[in-house]
Amino acid sequence: MNKDKGIRMIANNKKAYHDYFIEEKYEAGVSLHGTEVKALRMGKCSIKEAFIRIENGEVYIYGMHVSPYEKGNIFNRDPLRVKKLLMHRSEILKLQGQIAEKGYTLMPLQVYFKNSLVKVEIGLARGKKLYDKRQDIAKKDMRREAERDFKVKNL
Repeated sequence: MNKDKGIRMIANNKKAYHDYFIEEKYEAGVSLHGTEVKALRMGKCSIKEAFIRIENGEVYIYGMHVSPYEKGNIFNRDPLRVKKLLMHRSEILKLQGQIAEKGYTLMPLQVYFKNSLVKVEIGLARGKKLYDKRQDIAKKDMRREAERDFKVKNL
């Protein structure tokens, strides 16, 4: 937990960084019900297969799985229900224009608590080609080997 900012990570989407170039990042609130917040406090969330759409000037996240709260009984909601994201109108219009014009998509990057509020970090993403992914893997391997060599020399 990052004490100075009051930020506590709930879920992270590493696959988004592997499959997409992230151009810009935005922060959005999430409209949730009580038992969903309690489940998130327990860390029961997955955004691996989630995606974001803009419909009628509002932003929605699809495929964000929030596991049902154990003690929630009848108040539990559908784990995969569509959730509304809360953003400023100007940000929504800017994103809508970029998605329509340049072929970008919106991906959820991480879900976290900021003080007591649930936030989602959204990335304006452009898809990677297969050769881009191979280059990234090669760079990681080279960096890992360089660190290993440096570690061996210093011992």
